[in-house]
Amino acid sequence: MSILANEKADRERFQRLNIENVIGLALLAPSGYDDRRLRPTLYEHQSQTIDATVEAVSRTAHTLQLSLFVHNFGHKIEAVIFRPKPYMLRQFIVDERYYLYGKIECAGGRCQMTHPQKVTSVGAMTPRYKTALRTDVMGRLVARHITQKALSEAGLPEKVITLVMKIHFPSDEPLYRSGEGYTQEALYALKFSELFDYMQRLRQKRHHFTALHQLSGAWEAWSKTLPFTLTPEQLTTIGDIKDDLLKETAARRMIVGDVGSGKTMVILAAVMMARPHRSILMAPTTILANQLFEEAHKHLPSIRVVLVTNKTKKKQSLDEYDLIVGTHALLYRDLPEAALVMIDEQHRFGTAQRNRLEKLIASEQKRPHLLQFSATPIPRTQAMIDSAHIDVSLITQTPFKKDITTDIIHKADFPALMEHIKAEVALQHQVLLVYPLVEQSEALNYQSIEEARSFWETRFEEVYVTHGKDKAKEQVLLDFREKGNILLATTVVEVGISLPRLSTVVIVGAERLGLSTLHQLRGRVSRTGLKGYCYLFTNQDGSERLDAFTTTDNGFDIAQLDLRFRQSGDLLTGKSQSGKRFLWVDMAEDEAVVKEVKSYIEEKIER
Repeated sequence: MSILANEKADRERFQRLNIENVIGLALLAPSGYDDRRLRPTLYEHQSQTIDATVEAVSRTAHTLQLSLFVHNFGHKIEAVIFRPKPYMLRQFIVDERYYLYGKIECAGGRCQMTHPQKVTSVGAMTPRYKTALRTDVMGRLVARHITQKALSEAGLPEKVITLVMKIHFPSDEPLYRSGEGYTQEALYALKFSELFDYMQRLRQKRHHFTALHQLSGAWEAWSKTLPFTLTPEQLTTIGDIKDDLLKETAARRMIVGDVGSGKTMVILAAVMMARPHRSILMAPTTILANQLFEEAHKHLPSIRVVLVTNKTKKKQSLDEYDLIVGTHALLYRDLPEAALVMIDEQHRFGTAQRNRLEKLIASEQKRPHLLQFSATPIPRTQAMIDSAHIDVSLITQTPFKKDITTDIIHKADFPALMEHIKAEVALQHQVLLVYPLVEQSEALNYQSIEEARSFWETRFEEVYVTHGKDKAKEQVLLDFREKGNILLATTVVEVGISLPRLSTVVIVGAERLGLSTLHQLRGRVSRTGLKGYCYLFTNQDGSERLDAFTTTDNGFDIAQLDLRFRQSGDLLTGKSQSGKRFLWVDMAEDEAVVKEVKSYIEEKIER
């Protein structure tokens, strides 16, 4: 039963609160409580209710002072109202008895309540809400909709429902401490509810299509011909894909691997599994597509492979090939049926582009299996949440351990940096300098590429320059790979070309970049086992973020750190990649709750 099917007024209130269901309402927890209980003990520094008889009233120029006998305490206190309004002067009558509410402070043996408010009823904890609705309107809305039955129908477990009910309808001991906020058990219930609702709605966004073909091609014999052994996580991921491709439902899987984790071999194993049917692989740049094409040619000698870019003749037939590798140029071709579609660096393509590639090959209601690959590691918490929308495999290991030294450097370290660069160039190693800007800016206290290039060009040979707006950037990167010593660039090199001789990356203004971007840039170095160096150049005296980055080279740990320092975006709404997604959940800290919610949802599905 949908809560929003109720009366029109409540539907409008839900819209004003920007919520969709009863769990959304439950997550708008009270900002505090007014304690209307009559307790026998005086609690300093807290607002509380008293049953008091007025024994005396006096006025000064700016105050109204009361002498009160408090029946629930059994002794006297004072009360004061500063700058009383005229009507307040007639509110308190000697010998009359009132319920009063306010904060009591004690000093020198005297206790005083400041600005006492008259209360008409006592005996309960009254929630206060800070929402788009008045507290009384919000309270009535909560009373109508947050019930044991409604929360149970929404799918929450009993232990969470019990806690949510206590949050909105507090008993003698509320799950809230004045000045401290909610207790750990209350926060647990709110986090569980928020994650459950979010992941359930993600599941509803998931589309299920019948696969064009169930795929059962063999890959094991092929893997034994490779000149290296696949890592355990590569094998686990290949096993996940094998299980997917055997199903009648079209696969939807995201494979997330760290830089250099060997995703290409997983791609090629999937091609073998798709045989005798065709596969299509789309990459975001010509350079990356070309590299994948070369790897397929090298490791799949029995497979007919073709490369499709903007330069490929449109009249060329693709029907005779087993694997079609291409850039977004594939979106503008007549493509033959393919049982498997793969997208590398999927985040570089828009959702519309990814969907278009699938639909080009779809047959009526049937779709190809879809595998998406990303070299941008995500935290385990993110992977577990995303799994409600799409199946996720993580490859956290690399086939060989990189030896990269990461250091934070400042202006005083520049002479030593120059000596290091000269030594590396003398060894025919390459150096990458990443600048924050192409042209000079008064807003940023760092050199731009254009300001710096003459310095490097007069001191070194074979200095290359490129950036995001450079239409020839792919050719520049190819030329640099073959002949260059030093490359000046923006973060355009974050993802893409393999540079076997690159030993050093210097990132200027490193504090301006997210840790995941820094990790991607560092990942350009030491791709073939060279001793690597990553220098983070900053004008800042100290940075907790950069210090943390230098302590680990594991992309998934870095993604977790990145979460702690700047929150991620939202799968449901597609909103910005920074800013807080959840009201209660902390993605960097709440992995255990995410895991529990995921298990609970899976158990519900199995039942």
